[in-house]
Amino acid sequence: MEEEWLVMAFDSTQQALRAEMLLEYAQVEIDLYPTPKEITAGCALSIQFPQGSLRLVKEIVTSEQVEIRGIYKRSTAGEYDSISL
Repeated sequence: MEEEWLVMAFDSTQQALRAEMLLEYAQVEIDLYPTPKEITAGCALSIQFPQGSLRLVKEIVTSEQVEIRGIYKRSTAGEYDSISL
């Protein structure tokens, strides 16, 4: 069974690119892609990552004080539900 991916959205492109750099440095598998229209965010870029990396992603975002809009999980209905940090 394929692992589910989560979406991290941002309010600024600067924070998205900063998060991309930090997560790549930590060797987290990520994909930078357009923010889904169902997620309201100030930035057109989001980062997808495997759900199994959630703990590490949260640690990096918190310790490096990356400003994010939120982390979201896609439901079976195609909507995005927020995951609490």
